[in-house]
Amino acid sequence: MPEDVRQFTVGEDDAGVRLDRWFKRHLPQIGFATVSRWARTGQVRVDGKRVKPEDRLESGQQIRVPPGGETAARPAPARKPLSEEDRAAARAMVILETAAALVLDKPPGLATQGGTRTTKHVDGLLDAFVEGDQPRPRLVHRLDKDTSGVLLIAKTPGSAAFFARRFSGRSARKVYWALVVGVPEVREGTIDAALAKQPGSGGEKMHVDHEGGQPARTRYRVVDKAGDKAAWLELEPLTGRTHQLRVHCAAMGHPIVGDGKYGGQDAFLTGSISRKMHLHARRLVIDAPDKGEIDATAELPEHFAASMAQLGFDPAASRAEPLRQSTLERSPEEKKQAARQHAKQYRKARRGERRGRAAVPSGQTRPRGSGASKSGPGPRKPKR
Repeated sequence: MPEDVRQFTVGEDDAGVRLDRWFKRHLPQIGFATVSRWARTGQVRVDGKRVKPEDRLESGQQIRVPPGGETAARPAPARKPLSEEDRAAARAMVILETAAALVLDKPPGLATQGGTRTTKHVDGLLDAFVEGDQPRPRLVHRLDKDTSGVLLIAKTPGSAAFFARRFSGRSARKVYWALVVGVPEVREGTIDAALAKQPGSGGEKMHVDHEGGQPARTRYRVVDKAGDKAAWLELEPLTGRTHQLRVHCAAMGHPIVGDGKYGGQDAFLTGSISRKMHLHARRLVIDAPDKGEIDATAELPEHFAASMAQLGFDPAASRAEPLRQSTLERSPEEKKQAARQHAKQYRKARRGERRGRAAVPSGQTRPRGSGASKSGPGPRKPKR
């Protein structure tokens, strides 16, 4: 083997990833066009066999990479070094750490990501968790700047892909606590109201749009109430639209306390109740890459806890218990998709049966009971 040919072993964290994505993770200086050319000409091989860029890898496989192929890499954007104060603040947010994830308790007022005029954010603090040549942790979901609570951070590229699939597939179960103005007449139910970007808002504000919006559903339950003044709600988003919980509460006529963006002046209570937003990601339950489960709960921020005490609400009255996945309501679109998947699997199974019948040599019959227990009946001929 030529000296310059490189050999790599696929790690567990890269199991299931496409070959071109593996190059992007580990050899980003080699572009997609080069990887495609190498695959087409057989220069890159996996376990000695030819491969395509879209082929998925398995843990333990050997990747043969020919010499060269490097292109001028874009310089990574310069990151501002973290101060000791920033590093301490980042570490103070950690409520749970596993081999695959960090679970943070994000305080209100701290953005998840940077943007225009936003220089301090969770993403910028993740360098505090990088040691040596370890990969940089990455965000896999978001919380609004003024929403506090549980925020999951993936520690490796593989776990990031795993968690992202759980969030997009809606198997991650999230429960939020909110204080709202007034008390909903129906104490428990599901808000089903499609959402779309509000025209003229630059995409920064959402509104209910039953005709052109994307499906959005939220389960809610009134845990307690303070007369007719305010209510404490348990909210579980069954979809993941931008500002979903805030828009749905306002659409019910009960905006979240402190949410002037969607509730206007009606979102603020008189007296000494804080004017900050009272929306908190209380609990997250999600599958973990090691076949276990991550179950994390975040304590209330100071202003929310003070408002709860002032209104006479006892945090112990709610365990923030999410619905099990089997009981989640499904939209008509999701039901159609499930039906299509079922039909596809059925057709595939039937094709297998037909191939099996076709494999019987001419002039012979299939022995009675083949493919079943000896005492069971043989396969029936399909009706034509």
